[in-house]
Amino acid sequence: MMKYLQVFYEFFKIGLFAVGGGPATIPFLMDLSEKTDWYTMEELTNMIAISESTPGPIGLNMATYVGFKTLGTFGGLISSLGLTFPSVVVIILIARFLNNFNENPYVKNAFWGIRPAVTALILSAVISMCKASLFVAGDNGLEPAIGSMIICVAAFGLLQIKKLNKLHPAVWILGAAVLGIVFRL
Repeated sequence: MMKYLQVFYEFFKIGLFAVGGGPATIPFLMDLSEKTDWYTMEELTNMIAISESTPGPIGLNMATYVGFKTLGTFGGLISSLGLTFPSVVVIILIARFLNNFNENPYVKNAFWGIRPAVTALILSAVISMCKASLFVAGDNGLEPAIGSMIICVAAFGLLQIKKLNKLHPAVWILGAAVLGIVFRL
């Protein structure tokens, strides 16, 4: 029972402070990975890839994945509830006091300060994910994963072409999966 409460509590904190949606949960999940044995950083990168390519909010998908991996089906439910509960409470409060809340200068100023902090958290997560995706542990520390770097640079370059940029994300994910299979064989 304590483990369920711990999972709920950890994801409640993430849901409370991860302002900005799914990508903002990544730094919190990285921190959670370091302080618990629930998943590794490699599993986190896989979890992000799966959560990005499946329907639904990325943060909720990741919470469900961690809860399920840690405690099974009920754990997935508990972690998902923990993540969403703060948002539900905030939405109810905002809806109740919307007129006063919307024009409040303190609220406007708070969000003005929160946005850059969330951007920094997401950028930090992007840098960590790049390290985890583009480098592998070798004899001399981190060594480049050439295949991953080629896929990354190629995808980025191709996304700069306006016509290709309009392709459905599933096409990009499928293409990267095929390249991953080819490079890893």
